Amino acid sequence: MKYKLRNYFDENNEEDIFDYIPPQKTNQIFTPKKVVKHMVDDLEKENPNVFDDPNATFADLYMKSGLYITEIVKRLYANPVMKQFYPDDRERILHIINHQVYGLAPTRIIYLIATNYILGFDNSIKGALDTSHFKQADAVEAAKNGKLQELIDKEFGLE
Repeated sequence: MKYKLRNYFDENNEEDIFDYIPPQKTNQIFTPKKVVKHMVDDLEKENPNVFDDPNATFADLYMKSGLYITEIVKRLYANPVMKQFYPDDRERILHIINHQVYGLAPTRIIYLIATNYILGFDNSIKGALDTSHFKQADAVEAAKNGKLQELIDKEFGLE
């Protein structure tokens, strides 16, 4: 079951792997897939053609499950314009993961859950995927202290 559900490209999956994770005793809850899709639909409505640009970047500064990033990856991957830039499926997915998506996770366990989900859809390319765009760092604390941009610059080498 885990192998089948890890492939977020399979739209036939009615279940979600996160349905099997019991509620936590913290504020770390996973945003339901339906809500994530709605969020990304709204992003696209507000920014038409946002998924056409191979240089566009997307970030989730408080990852929990990785669902938001995976929905972005799916939209970029399926985009006809992106397919023109990267007609080879493998080259396109590597470009998207290695150059277009970023994320911060607040704790080690959340980082592992999110990155295993985002990067674990296909073992044949897992070694070619760049994990440096995903970091364990608490964006909430940085935001509270007015240092969110400083944290982003530090974590993603923009200093």
